[in-house]
Amino acid sequence: MKNTELIEKLYENQNLEDCELLQLINTISEEEREKLFYYARRVREREYGNDVYIRGLIEFTNVCKNDCYYCGIRKSNDKVERYRLTLDEILECAREGYVLGFRTFVLQGGEDSYFTKEKIGKIVKCIKNEFPDCAITLSVGERTYDEYEYWWNMGADRYLLRHETANEVHYKKLHPYNMSLENRKECLYSLRKIGYQVGAGFMVDSPYQTTDNLVEDLRFMQDLRPHMIGIGPYLSHENTPFNNQKNGSLQQTLVLLAIIRLLFPKVLLPATTALGTIDPNGRELGLKAGANVVMPNLSPVSVRKFYELYDLYGEDNNVWNEYLNKDTTVNTTKTESKKSNKFSDILDMAKNLDTNKLQDGISSVQKAIGLIGDILVKDKKPDASTYNPRPIYRRFDD
Repeated sequence: MKNTELIEKLYENQNLEDCELLQLINTISEEEREKLFYYARRVREREYGNDVYIRGLIEFTNVCKNDCYYCGIRKSNDKVERYRLTLDEILECAREGYVLGFRTFVLQGGEDSYFTKEKIGKIVKCIKNEFPDCAITLSVGERTYDEYEYWWNMGADRYLLRHETANEVHYKKLHPYNMSLENRKECLYSLRKIGYQVGAGFMVDSPYQTTDNLVEDLRFMQDLRPHMIGIGPYLSHENTPFNNQKNGSLQQTLVLLAIIRLLFPKVLLPATTALGTIDPNGRELGLKAGANVVMPNLSPVSVRKFYELYDLYGEDNNVWNEYLNKDTTVNTTKTESKKSNKFSDILDMAKNLDTNKLQDGISSVQKAIGLIGDILVKDKKPDASTYNPRPIYRRFDD
C-alpha cells in the first residue's frame, strides 16, 4: 500500500498495522509529510477547534537521585548548580502566572527526596487554596502509590511521567541498572487508577532507538490511554555519557506528532521546548503537525539556566538577557546555602530593570499568545463575515 493510502487509512480508522506504521515512519517523503500534517490538523480542529492550551511550567528543583544517561540534571553531573525553590517562591511564580491568565500550573522537578510526600502535598494545597479555579499538574517522577494518592487528595489533578521507551532492552541502554521500566509503567497505571489525568511520552531518535521501538511506544500508549502525550527530539547534553550522540530529527518528531494525533484524536499534545530548541520555528511547526499545548516557563529567571535537561541553543529571552548578565540574584534556596532576603533581592532587581523594555517584552508575549491560534489557521482565508478573533484570555481556558 502506498504511503498516501496509509495516511488516509490512518485518518479514517485511527490505527494501522505494525508493518504499516514502520513503512510510513521509514519511507515518508516530504510531500507525503505535508499530507500527514494536513490530516492531523483536520483532526485537531475537529476535536478542539483552534484552541491552544497554555500550561505554566514551574521547575522547582533540579536535584535528582537518578542517573539517567541522557539527562543534564542527572545525579553524577557535578557541574550543574543545584537549587530548590521555597514554598513562597513557588507561590509567587503561580501568582505571576495567574495575573497573565494561566489556569494550569505544572510543578516539575527531579526526583528530589527533600520534597517529601507532605512537602509536595502542602505546595499543592496552598496553590489550590489561593487559586481554586486552577488545575495542578505534577511531574516529579516515580513515587509510591501512597504518595500519588495523597497528592490527589490534596488537590493535584494531573501527572506527567514520560515512559521514555516501552522496550525493556532499549530502556536499559538509557538508564542505570537500578531503574526499571516495569516500575515506571506500574506508576503510570497506578496514576490512572487513582483518577489523575495522566501524561506519558518518549524521546524521538534517542541513542540506540529503532523504528520498531517507536511502534512499541505507540502500542504501549494505546494500552495506557493517556490524556497527554509529550514527545520531543532527543537532544544531547555535554555533561552526560551521551554527550557525543547525535541529536534527534525535527522532521521525524513532527511525523510522530502527526501520527499520534491521528491515533489519539482527543489527546492533549504539546509542542515541546525541545522542538523550539532544535529549530527556532519548532513549536510553530509542532502546532501545524497536530499539537495543541504549549508550556511557557514561569520559573524564576535566575534558575532557568540550571534546569538544563539538554544543551539549550538560543533559548534566552531577549528582554532578560541584559539583566541575566548583571551580578544580581533572586533567592533560589540553593541546596546548601542560607536563605537570602527575598524582599531586598526584589528591590535590587527593580533598580536594575528597564521597565519600558520589560513592558515591551510582556506586551510581546501577550500578543504572541493571542496569535498562537492564528498560526493554526494561517493557510486558510476565513470568511470576513464570520471570523471573529477571541480576546486573549480565552486562550487560557481549560
